[in-house]
Formats: sequence, C-alpha cells, structure tokens
Amino acid sequence: MNKMQSCAITDVMSVIGGKWRVSIIWHIGQEGPIRFNTLKRTITGITTIMLTRSLDDLVAHDMVIRKDYQENPPRVEYSLSKDGETLYPIIEALNDWGEDCCSRPKERVD
Repeated sequence: MNKMQSCAITDVMSVIGGKWRVSIIWHIGQEGPIRFNTLKRTITGITTIMLTRSLDDLVAHDMVIRKDYQENPPRVEYSLSKDGETLYPIIEALNDWGEDCCSRPKERVD
C-alpha cells in the first residue's frame, strides 16, 4: 500500500470511523429521510448525546443532510447527501458480508 492509499483510508476513517457512524448512514439509507427520534429508536443502544454528535459530524463532513422545516412543533429530517449515497452501497456490501460471515459456524483454533 502506498502513502496515498494509506492517507485516503485515514481520511475515510476520520469521517465514518467510530461505533455509530456507519450504522447511522446505514439506517438513513434504509429509511430515506428520517426524523431524529425515529433514528434513535432504530439504533439500539445509542444515546441522545452520541446520536446528536455523530449526526453533527456527518453533516459537517457532507455525508448527511439536515433539513429543518421551521415548523411548530419543530421538525428536522436527516437524509443522505450525494457523498452519503455513494458510500451507502459499500456499507450495504459490508452488511451483506457480515450477515454471511456471522451466520457461519466458527472453526475452533486450538
């Protein structure tokens, strides 16, 4: 692996790395535009603070679009940006790989 490839991987991981970001992108891609509370209910174990921080980071990196409808009561929806949409099939392939890999019995290595 050359230095350019390593740099690109490091850059990608700074955007989507961490425990929740890939899952957030996955769920937004599955659901389409989705509201904060629906997303929070969908992702098991995520806290409100962590979801807020992760969404803010994904919006800042142009992976997710935040749309504020300026209504009362307030309504905000999240959807994938163009960059998020190009990343989604990769995450979908990763999910498929995980389903295949995790469903097989593991060989014991002694």
